[in-house]
Amino acid sequence: MNIGVIFAGGVGSRMHSKDRPKQFLEVFNKPIIIHTLEHFEYNQDIDAVAIACVEEYIPYLEKLVFKYRIDKVKKIVPGGKTGQLSIYNGLCAAKQIAGDEPSVVLIHDGVRPLINRELLSRNIRCVREHGNSITAGVVKETIVVINDDYGIEQVPSRAHSRVAKAPQCFWLDDILTVHKQALADGVDNSIDSCTLMQQYGYKMTMIDGPQENIKITTPEDFFMMRAILETRENQQIYLPEEEYHPFFEGV
Repeated sequence: MNIGVIFAGGVGSRMHSKDRPKQFLEVFNKPIIIHTLEHFEYNQDIDAVAIACVEEYIPYLEKLVFKYRIDKVKKIVPGGKTGQLSIYNGLCAAKQIAGDEPSVVLIHDGVRPLINRELLSRNIRCVREHGNSITAGVVKETIVVINDDYGIEQVPSRAHSRVAKAPQCFWLDDILTVHKQALADGVDNSIDSCTLMQQYGYKMTMIDGPQENIKITTPEDFFMMRAILETRENQQIYLPEEEYHPFFEGV
């Protein structure tokens, strides 16, 4: 099986939203998390989805899943106190779905909706070839590594530098084993699963994703998402098919 694990356990304090977590804010009359889930729903390679959600919003999310006919969602479980714990809860739910069947899991942010269906399929193929697949963002500016005094220690080659994004994809049993070991070692707030896998000796493989694959964390991100979706909508009206730019692929 190929299972999406969507974590939506955050409350979005940096978004400054007044009455609901950021994943439930609406863009073009549709919650951000539904924009995200639709990529999984309409990809033929995805068999099921598990979601780790802010606990008090689970009934609301269940209503949204029904309203928008996101039929591949099989489990919605409470999130944890940290992002790592939310992912772990989602992985445990994915294991319940998969049972003993060897499965690929695609770990993705509920507030990262500007992906496309082909990206999901490419990640699945990469896992089956290499054991894991981390979606990357091409670096457009120079990266510097600094010390605690803000002195520059290293200037890596831009051509060989990437930003780790999502989805981050693994064999389910591998990533679940690493998460359990991290918790046994007292680690419960790792920044992401890619970091955990590297810490426990797994070799990472990356594939480049679309430039617009941003995480909707701040008000600026929210307005950028709205602008990108509006541009995509306008593209299909004003440009002939042969001029449709791949930047806007995967609506």
